[in-house]
Amino acid sequence: MLMSGREVKATEGALAERQLLFVVTEDWYFCSHRLHLAVAAVQQGMRVAVATNVAEHGAYIEAAGIELHPWRLKRSSVGLLAECTAVFDLWRIYRQVKPDVVHHVAIKPVVYGSLVSKLVRVPAVVNALGGMGAIFTGKSARRGIMRRLVLAAFRGLLGAPNQVLILQNPDDCSLMVEEAGVRQQSLRLIRGAGVDTREYDVAAEPEGVPLVVLPARMLRDKGVAEFVDAARLLKRRGMVARFVLVGGCDSCNPAALTETELSGWVREGVVEWWGRRSDMPAVFAASHIVCLPSYREGLPKALLEAAACGRAIVTTDVPGCREIVRHGVNGMLVPAQDAQALAHALQQLLLDSERRVRMGMAGRAMVVNDFSDTAVARHTLGLYQELLSGANR
Repeated sequence: MLMSGREVKATEGALAERQLLFVVTEDWYFCSHRLHLAVAAVQQGMRVAVATNVAEHGAYIEAAGIELHPWRLKRSSVGLLAECTAVFDLWRIYRQVKPDVVHHVAIKPVVYGSLVSKLVRVPAVVNALGGMGAIFTGKSARRGIMRRLVLAAFRGLLGAPNQVLILQNPDDCSLMVEEAGVRQQSLRLIRGAGVDTREYDVAAEPEGVPLVVLPARMLRDKGVAEFVDAARLLKRRGMVARFVLVGGCDSCNPAALTETELSGWVREGVVEWWGRRSDMPAVFAASHIVCLPSYREGLPKALLEAAACGRAIVTTDVPGCREIVRHGVNGMLVPAQDAQALAHALQQLLLDSERRVRMGMAGRAMVVNDFSDTAVARHTLGLYQELLSGANR
């Protein structure tokens, strides 16, 4: 969604001709979560570039007027050579682009980008964490070691006067202050990436067998296994409904489910797996309930999109998810990793279409008022202006 005329005037001229560089792990993520912000920056007269791993969306990014710099990054790698190569590539891109503002998104871009920004003396640095990642939800010894290393890197790299850290929920803000030692004044709370409420609009529930959708990457910590268990329980109780997983595999993530596991559930007949879809408004229009039993989130864009489409939501009472759902108002909150509680909440809504509709309308109003992409762009561009003004003093 584009910025309104009033919002354009609010920062008119302040950002013109400034060079903005986004640093994002994957091109598909940039398109789904940050492209609208990049376009808003272009509207303000900024020159915008992105460094990212290019797979399928390079031409789409360039067609939006964004300069594209392929970045060789392996999200799952911990090998010294691969990581040093990624940092060197990023240094080379910074030297070429000469950004006035850099906007790093996710843990590796934040750590590596903050290091390179210090080396080349970027005037303004915005770091953004959409969530705390798999290393903050897992309990294995390996993830514990990685968590300590990441927190140590945050302590050493974040908090300079020309830097801010954007987080999406208060729980993550507390974690950064208490465990990473990030100064409170270096934090900004911007709740989510925003939703285009024109693209994601309300559609009446379709007739027929109710459809329950889980929209996410196929990761264990998205609660996929609990969703499957809940679906199995409900089918055994005689509930007539379809349960659908919508999302692709992510082999770079340590929490990834395998295609073999997913195909096994499909063969069992407990769920359908539609894979990754680019037509999510249509997917939500076909659904009756949207479910995300995640273990922890930043602020899940898929749930914002579902709420914008007027769908009741069942999700977990964890950081990020509970920022979107008010229990009993626009959805239901259940404990994480509890398939029984999840099945109970889903059953209540499957049996009550009027309640689903009321919840869906409440969710739509919440997104329009608090979570539009226009509001996110306005706040973020204002942050760029704030940092650049400080750098010029």
